[in-house]
Amino acid sequence: MMKAVVTVMLKTGVLDPQGKAIGQALHGLGFGNVGEVRMGKVIEFELAEADPAKAKAQAEDMARKLLANTVIEGFKVEII
Repeated sequence: MMKAVVTVMLKTGVLDPQGKAIGQALHGLGFGNVGEVRMGKVIEFELAEADPAKAKAQAEDMARKLLANTVIEGFKVEII
């Protein structure tokens, strides 16, 4: 059994209104040293797979087909 962690983020150049709102709220709370904020999502799941390379390939396929909108989002897969 292996755990996959998929991190999905908007691609550079795609407007991120949630990130902008978070950044403004942090500045309003006195965290003026915060620069650009980008909002994303993290999905964790277990795979019944013993081979890390196969687990990563499966998780990447899941990310391309369902977890990320690859037109506007990129993703990173980690097997832990």
